[in-house]
Amino acid sequence: MNENKGKRREWVKTAAIIFLSIMLVLTFFSNTIMNYSLPEVAAQYITSGTITAKVRGTGTVECSDLYNVKITESRKVTGVEVRVGDTVAVGDVICYLEDVESEELKAARAELELAQQAYDAAVLAGGLSVDTMQNAGYTESTSSYRSQLIEAQKVVEDIEAALDVQEEAYNTAKAAKEAADMDLTAKQNALANIDNWLNYQYGISSGNATAIADLNKQRTEAEQLYLAAQNTANAANLEFSKLEAERAELQADLAEAEAEVESLATDINTAISLGSLKDAVEKAEAKVESLESQSIGATVTAEIAGTITSLSVRSGEYTSPDVPVAVIQPEGKGFTLSFSVTNDQAKQISVGDPAELVNSWWYEDVTATVASIKPDPTDPAKKKLVTFNLTGDLIEGQSLSLQVGEKSQNYEMIVPNSAIREDNNGKFILVVEAKSSPLGTRYYAVRYDIEVLASDDTQSAITGAYGYEYVITTSTKPVEAGQLVRLPD
Repeated sequence: MNENKGKRREWVKTAAIIFLSIMLVLTFFSNTIMNYSLPEVAAQYITSGTITAKVRGTGTVECSDLYNVKITESRKVTGVEVRVGDTVAVGDVICYLEDVESEELKAARAELELAQQAYDAAVLAGGLSVDTMQNAGYTESTSSYRSQLIEAQKVVEDIEAALDVQEEAYNTAKAAKEAADMDLTAKQNALANIDNWLNYQYGISSGNATAIADLNKQRTEAEQLYLAAQNTANAANLEFSKLEAERAELQADLAEAEAEVESLATDINTAISLGSLKDAVEKAEAKVESLESQSIGATVTAEIAGTITSLSVRSGEYTSPDVPVAVIQPEGKGFTLSFSVTNDQAKQISVGDPAELVNSWWYEDVTATVASIKPDPTDPAKKKLVTFNLTGDLIEGQSLSLQVGEKSQNYEMIVPNSAIREDNNGKFILVVEAKSSPLGTRYYAVRYDIEVLASDDTQSAITGAYGYEYVITTSTKPVEAGQLVRLPD
C-alpha cells in the first residue's frame, strides 16, 4: 500500500517536471516566433551637421496679363475655328456668329432715338443754333464761351475800378457845388437886404444922404461878392453835371457788362448741357454702328497675338456679354508661379535667385527666378509665399515643381530623408524606444511630430525631437506608431 503511494507521488513529480519543461520550451519558442513575426527596422541616431538646402514646392503656372475676348451681345455661334492651346495672330477668326438683328441692336437704336430727341429739344430750348453746336463741337464751343466770359468779367472789373475813382471825384464836386450854392444864396440875401434898406431910405422924406451913400457903397461890394459867388456856383455846377453824366454812363456800362457776363454764363451752361447730350448721341450712334457691323457676316477675331488658354463657346451655343468667348495669353508675356514655404526656408533664398525645374527633361527652354517673397495670407506669422517669374514654352494652368537655394547651414538635429513620414496630421518620425518585460526587452515605434527646416537630396534638418533619439529609417514591413518592432540581430 505504501509502495503504491510512493510510486504515485513519483509519477506526479515526474509529470510536473515534464509539464514545466514543455511550458518553458513553448514560452521560449513562442517569444522567438513572435520576435520573428515583428517588422525588422533599421534605425540610426539623430546627428548634427551641415545641410546645403534646396527649397522645393509645386504651384500652378499663371499669366499675369491675360486678354479676354468679349462681345457685347448674345449671339448664336455657327462655328469655332480654334482650340485651347492654338496660337493666333491679330485678326485670326476665333468663331463665326449667326446673321441676326440682335436684341442689343434693337435696344441700341431705341437708345439713339431717345438721345437724339433729348438733344434736339435742348437745342431749341437753349437758344443756340444746331449749326453752332454741330460745327463748333462741345469742347471748342464751351472753350470759346469761357474766353468771352473771362474778357467780359475783366470789363466789369475795369468799370467797377473806374467807378471807384470817379465816385471820389463825383462826391468832391457834389460837396463843392452844394457849398457854392449855399454861398451864392447867402450873397444874394445880403444884396437883397441892402436893396431893401436903400428903398426904405429913398422912401422916406427925411432920408439921410450920408446913409444912402454908405448903403450904395455896401451894395456895390455885396454885388461884387454875389457875382463872384455866382461864377463859383456856375463852375461847381458845371463840374458836378459833367461828373454826374460820367457816373451815369459808367453805371450804364457796368449794367451792360454784368448783363453780358450773365448771358455768357447762361450760354456756357447751355453749351455744357447740349455738349453732354451731343456726346450721348454720338456714343449711341457708335454703338449702333458697331452692332450693325456685327449683325451680318459677323466674326469674332483675335485683337492680339498669343495662345488660346480657354474657350467658353461651341457651335450652336449662344455667347454672353458677361463671359469671354475666349481667353488669350499674350505673345511674349511672362508667367508666374507661387508656393508657400516656412519662414526658416524663406531665409535660405533671395529675390533674383534662379530656380530649377524638378523633372526638367519634360520641358524645353523654361527658366525661373524668384520674383518676390511675401507673408503668406493663409498664415502670415509662420509662412512666406514665394513667387517666381517663368519664361519658356508654358501654358497657363500647368503644374510645375521647382527647387531653389544652395546655402549651407549648420543644424543640431539631422535625420535621413527616409526617416521622415507624413499623414493628414503633418510630418513625423518614428523613434525606437525600449521597455523591459518579464520576457526581455521590447522595442516600440513611437511617433514624434516634427517640422522640416531644410533638406538636401539625402537628409533633412528637423525640430520636434531632443537630439538623442534612435530614428527608424527603413523596415521590412509597414510600421505604425505604438507597434512592436525588432532590431537586426
